Amino acid sequence: MILHRYFARRFLWMFLAILGVFSLFLGLLDLVEQLRRFGNSASFGQTAWVTVLKLPEGIYEILPLVMILATAALFLMLARSSELVVVRAAGRSGLVALGGPVAVALIISGLTVAIMNPLVAATSKRASDLTENYESNGASVISFGREGLWLRQGGESGQVVIHADRANPDATVLYDTSFLAYAPDAGPDRRITAAEARLDSGAWVLTDAKQWTLRAGGNPEDSAERHAELRLPSPLTQDDIRDRFGQPSAIAIWDLPAYIASLEEAGFSARRHIVWFQMELARPVFLVAMVLVAAGFTMRPARLGRTGLYVLGAVLLGFGLYYVRNFAQIMGENGQLPPVLAAWIPPVASLLLALGLVLQMEDG
Repeated sequence: MILHRYFARRFLWMFLAILGVFSLFLGLLDLVEQLRRFGNSASFGQTAWVTVLKLPEGIYEILPLVMILATAALFLMLARSSELVVVRAAGRSGLVALGGPVAVALIISGLTVAIMNPLVAATSKRASDLTENYESNGASVISFGREGLWLRQGGESGQVVIHADRANPDATVLYDTSFLAYAPDAGPDRRITAAEARLDSGAWVLTDAKQWTLRAGGNPEDSAERHAELRLPSPLTQDDIRDRFGQPSAIAIWDLPAYIASLEEAGFSARRHIVWFQMELARPVFLVAMVLVAAGFTMRPARLGRTGLYVLGAVLLGFGLYYVRNFAQIMGENGQLPPVLAAWIPPVASLLLALGLVLQMEDG
C-alpha cells in the first residue's frame, strides 16, 4: 500500500506540473489569437476575459496528451533512478507500479467528467456569446428551451426575434412561428405569424402568414395583411444555425439527459447529443488507456537506450487512438454507427490494446 501511495503521489505531481505548463502555453497562444481576432472591437481586459473563459475547454481537450506525457515522465524518472529495478528485485512485478497511477487517472477522469465538464460547458458558452457580441454586436443568436425555439437575427434593417413551437431536425424549417421586427435604434415596428417558415437563400419564406404594422396610437388589426407566401430577408444560413444550435459541449453532462428528451419531444434530432453524452461517460476509460499506452513504452530500464524513440512512439500511438475516437464520433453523429458503439468501442479497444502492450513489454 505504501508503494502504491508513493507512485500515485509522484504521478499526481507530474500530472499537475505538465498540466500547468500546457495551460500557460495555451492561455498565451489563445490571448494572442483573440487580440488579433478582435482588433479594436474589444479592450484588452475583455479579450483577456474571453481567453480565461476559453482556457478550460482547451485544457479539457488536451487531457489525453497530458496523461501520456505525465506517465512517460514518471516512468522515465523511475527508470533513471533505478526504482523500477528495485521493485522488480524485491520480487514485485513492474505492474505494481501501475496501480497508483491508474487509480489517480481514474479519480482525475471521474472528477473531470463530473465537475470540469459542467464548468467547460458554462465557460465555453459564455465565451462564445461574448465573442459573437464583440464581433457582430449580437447579430444572431439561437437557443432552445421548454417553450420552444428562440432565434434572433440582425442587420442594417434592425433586429428580428423569432419564436417557433417546433422545427425540423436541422432547425431550417420552423412551425407555428412568430416574427417580431425592430426598427434600427427603435422599438418593434411589425409582427408576423406564419404556419411555416423555411430558410431559403438570403430569406425566410413564410407560408400562410399574417402581418401587423405596429404604430404608436394605431390599431394593428386594421392594417393587418394576410399572405399565402411572404419573404423576410435574413443574413442567416443553414451552417449558421447548425453551428449555433445544439452544441453538445455547451450543455453540462448532468443536464444532457433532460435536454435530449426535450429535443426529441420537440421533433429535433438528438443524435449528436446522445453520442456526446456516451463519449463523456466513456472518457475515463480512454484516459486510463492513455496511461497504459505510455507505460507500455516507458516501463523499461534506461540502460537499453532509445528512450526518445519510445516516448515518440507512445505519443504517436496516443494521437492515433484519439483520431480513431473522433472518427467514430463522426460516424455516430452521421448515423453510420449506433451512438453507444461509436462512443464505447474506441475507448474499450484502446484499453485492451494498451493492456496487451503493457503485458508484452513487462512479461514478454
